Amino acid sequence: MALHDRSTPRRTRTWLAAVAAAGLVPALIGATGTTAQAAPAAAPRLAAGATLPFTSVEAESATGNGTTIGPDYTQGTLASEASGRRAVRLSAGQSVEFTVPRAVNALNVAYSVPDGQSGSMAVYVNGQKLDRTLPVTSKYSHVDTPWIAGSKTHHLFDNARLRLGRDLASGDKVKLEATGTQVTVDVADFEQVAAAATKPAGAVSVTDKGADPTGQGDSTQAFREAIAAARGGTVWIPPGEFKLGQSLNNVGDVTIRGAGNWHSVVRSSRFIDQSSAPGGKVGLQDFAVLGEVTERVDGNPDNFVNGSLGPNSKVSGMWLQHLKVGLWLTGNNDNLVVENNRILDMTADGLNLNGTAKGVDVRNNFLRNTGDDALAMWALNATNSDSTFAGNTISQPNLANGIAIYGGRDITVKDNLILDTNALGSGIAISNQKFLDPFFPLAGTITVSGNTLVRTGAMNPNWQHPMGALRVDAYDSAIEATVNITGTTITDSPWSAYEFVSGGGTGKAVKNVTVDGSTVDKVGTVVVQAETPGAVRMSGVKATGVGATGVYNCPYPAGSGTFTLTDGGGNSGWSGTWGDCSTWPKPGGGNPDPDPGRNLAQGRPATATGSVDVYTPGKAVDGDAGTYWESTNHAFPQSITVDLGKAEAVRRLVLKLPPSAAWGARSQTLTVQGSTDGGTYRTLADAKAYRFDPASGNKVSIDLPAATGQVRHLRLQVTANTGWPAGQFSEIEAYLS
Repeated sequence: MALHDRSTPRRTRTWLAAVAAAGLVPALIGATGTTAQAAPAAAPRLAAGATLPFTSVEAESATGNGTTIGPDYTQGTLASEASGRRAVRLSAGQSVEFTVPRAVNALNVAYSVPDGQSGSMAVYVNGQKLDRTLPVTSKYSHVDTPWIAGSKTHHLFDNARLRLGRDLASGDKVKLEATGTQVTVDVADFEQVAAAATKPAGAVSVTDKGADPTGQGDSTQAFREAIAAARGGTVWIPPGEFKLGQSLNNVGDVTIRGAGNWHSVVRSSRFIDQSSAPGGKVGLQDFAVLGEVTERVDGNPDNFVNGSLGPNSKVSGMWLQHLKVGLWLTGNNDNLVVENNRILDMTADGLNLNGTAKGVDVRNNFLRNTGDDALAMWALNATNSDSTFAGNTISQPNLANGIAIYGGRDITVKDNLILDTNALGSGIAISNQKFLDPFFPLAGTITVSGNTLVRTGAMNPNWQHPMGALRVDAYDSAIEATVNITGTTITDSPWSAYEFVSGGGTGKAVKNVTVDGSTVDKVGTVVVQAETPGAVRMSGVKATGVGATGVYNCPYPAGSGTFTLTDGGGNSGWSGTWGDCSTWPKPGGGNPDPDPGRNLAQGRPATATGSVDVYTPGKAVDGDAGTYWESTNHAFPQSITVDLGKAEAVRRLVLKLPPSAAWGARSQTLTVQGSTDGGTYRTLADAKAYRFDPASGNKVSIDLPAATGQVRHLRLQVTANTGWPAGQFSEIEAYLS
């Protein structure tokens, strides 16, 4: 949603936060790619999701000399926003080389650079350096939304595309090399771009009305004149780049068509802005609209389409990027079809049906890196009805849900593939959260069928509250609609699989829900997270790799009622109920002790006596040695504390500073302390000056004797630093041996 606060109910319980186990296999979108040595095998293409014109290959599955980061589920870290929760960091001169999975002539790369930096990457094909480079910039990333409770700096990745100027075959090599700035490479999409289409007979070309295909002059008036001249027909956007300084607002009974979304490019942050479409349906087809939206301003119509296209309209073959919202549709859009589009790098929603939408079909689209819900229906002012989200692929929504249904009647969500949701959201949310009035709650039959959710669900940072992969939420009113959830696949959920909750914290009931025929593979805590009164019938739900136990059944507020889970038969792998409603199960809570080689501190809650700017305590446990905690300056002693989640027999600490040569050698004097209860601390290692030297990796190792016993809370108290007047750590790692 472009307007709301996604807070969840305040809890007095302690959440024992932990990231899911390392080693999750990243999904490969599209046809199967290749895998380099010492890399996890790519997962096969999943049945759900869009049929796409490109094949994606993860950077961590390629070869190179960069540093792999992740996996991580901590909000605000690079790895947590990456596809597969892993990416590869390249310093200047380092590279990553992909094996081309198919015949291609172009690629699109999801990447991140540090805030305030821009540059380019050198591109090599089969060892030969091309005369063109891939631009990289932080201009459209590192977004802040302080009015959304719990949000941190997010939207850390961006996408850049490049035509290679030659045809490559399967098995060829494409290498990307960082040059002047550090680049973190996430995933590369390889594509065979077809030749530019030709002008349809009878179409009115925007260049005939004076549009400038070089992108230098403002072509707004030429587009308006072409639209007026082509009523009942087609406006043609030939190959080229066209700049629009103003929005179009009299678009109706016309098709606007380009030569292909790699060929016909419109530079505009507000393409169509109109409350109603004059004269009938609109077609928007086969061109790109690239905006210049660098921050989220909810009052601005910085969208590809804002308002209405008219009944029976169609949007297809579009490439939409760097806008606030792709399509924010507020009415008069009945029977709209939105298909075969790419929606990338929005600062808010990808698409939102904002009331009165009837018979809308949103299908076979690809969405990556949205700053709010990727696809949403919001029944504001009038209800949405008989509308469908089907066969879409959604990757990396970095602040909310993959798909959200807020009210509406007879809605269908089917055959979608959703991957890697981040803070404040689930893979799919079926919700009565209204945000504003008048709101129309869920009614009729809500069908959720055949969806695949991979690494979805999140830790809501407002109340340290986990959100399930699929959430049914009686936020502002009880769920009275019939909600049928069938054929769902949930894989590698960091927290729970199914969550039934009243997110407003008032104990509204979730009723009339059935879950039938579901596969749950590797879930961090429980299969069912029930937190409000109500009932669900579950059958044919088969689970493996359940982290803690089968069910968490603790309606909130206490005394608000009971939640009844009816066993419809055919369930397996998730017996047992969590017995203590004063605490949350932690991920992996039912598993044996972790491998001695696992870093127990990664992703754990961290606090400190002080920090400077963005150099917060969580940066020391995010699995990313390039980010760091820095304490309040000139204020020794300073300390940082990590909660391991349970008492552990820690025997070794590894402390790091960023590996860059820009960090000169320094010594930090520190004491290691430990506690089992977070109140009383004892000394585990006496005060000592430890030298951090870039020549030896800028890290030190501290052995703790067996006599120290077990500790849950680790505290490092720093009293001096020869290199800077503050305590500094990029990683605090804790091991059993």
